[in-house]
Amino acid sequence: MRRKFGISTRLAAGVLAATVLGSLGMTTADAGTDHSAAARARASYDAINKYFDAGKGGLLLEEYPNTQTNAYSYVWPYSQAAIAAEDLAGVPGAGRKGSAEADRRIAAYEYYWNAGTTPTGYDSYVRPPNGQGGDKFYDDNEWIGLNLIQRYQRTGDRAALARAKDIFALVVHGWDTDPSHPCAGGVYWTQAPWSQDRNTVSNGPGAELGAHLYLLTRDRSYLTWAQRMYKWAQDCMLAPNGLYWDHIDLAGNVEKTQWSYNQGVMLGAGVLLFKATGNPQYLRDAKSVAAASLAFYNTPEILAKQGAAFNSIWFKNLLILDSVAPDPRYRKAMQSYADYNWNTTRDPATNLYNFGEGSVELLQQSGITQIHALLAWPRSRYDLLA
Repeated sequence: MRRKFGISTRLAAGVLAATVLGSLGMTTADAGTDHSAAARARASYDAINKYFDAGKGGLLLEEYPNTQTNAYSYVWPYSQAAIAAEDLAGVPGAGRKGSAEADRRIAAYEYYWNAGTTPTGYDSYVRPPNGQGGDKFYDDNEWIGLNLIQRYQRTGDRAALARAKDIFALVVHGWDTDPSHPCAGGVYWTQAPWSQDRNTVSNGPGAELGAHLYLLTRDRSYLTWAQRMYKWAQDCMLAPNGLYWDHIDLAGNVEKTQWSYNQGVMLGAGVLLFKATGNPQYLRDAKSVAAASLAFYNTPEILAKQGAAFNSIWFKNLLILDSVAPDPRYRKAMQSYADYNWNTTRDPATNLYNFGEGSVELLQQSGITQIHALLAWPRSRYDLLA
């Protein structure tokens, strides 16, 4: 991942809400909705459509201005734009327009789908004839799987649930089966031969996806695998400070960076496993990671070093925890970060967020859009998040 951070034009939030809320079909009667957050989310998402549209079937550019040789974005940033659309569709009052935009983003995933492998899954780049395809990354597929679960919980779309099951089969295929490896087990990060890492971010969201599938189907194989992935990350990636490291390679070397999204996926997995099993230890684990991460990333300036996309995943999972163990600190931290970026990294002329000196990244624009959108969700809907 390329990380670009910095400061753009500062502007206090303007009188934007009326126009944007009108486009969402919202009124002040939408109880529990933060209309300021909804307005910010729509403005940020509209900038994605305006500046990142690649001119083909809903596909998007990697960055704006685009300096890449590829005509389209990789699937990882695209998935975050699709999740932003789904988060907006879940805002009360988003209506048919919001749902149609989420549909459009889901449809464009098919450009990345590789049906010619066993198991099937999403390539990292657009498939022929529109692109050259690419290696499968297990975490890329897990984000899409969670997107599809949230869609299913909003709409009842059976095709979304079926595809999420397909993705989980791919994730299980990525499990390390060699008992001689250091910290044997765990899902690899990618199928690419140049990487032999097993990551928190390939196991935490895998555990979340498996737990969701168990809760929706009661097929115990999903729960078994979710618990296995969760336990591997706890045993091999949990640091003495209560936060999770990034990955371990086959020589036993641990990359000890503590990214915000790794904390998010593990605390979210703990919540979902608590819901699936009733075992209070999972909830205690989740609360512990939440407390440790809030202390560690304790200002918007510190969080800025993580990137909006990583932070959006952390914040979403804090809201998932809030759905079963309410704590006002979670939303307060999220609101503080959203306000900071609206007022400091956003260009008010374009509603693009530039976290560095170069092009605006689709990945980061999508992450901050998700954060604004989720701040517009009433707490009563947090149990629909994935």
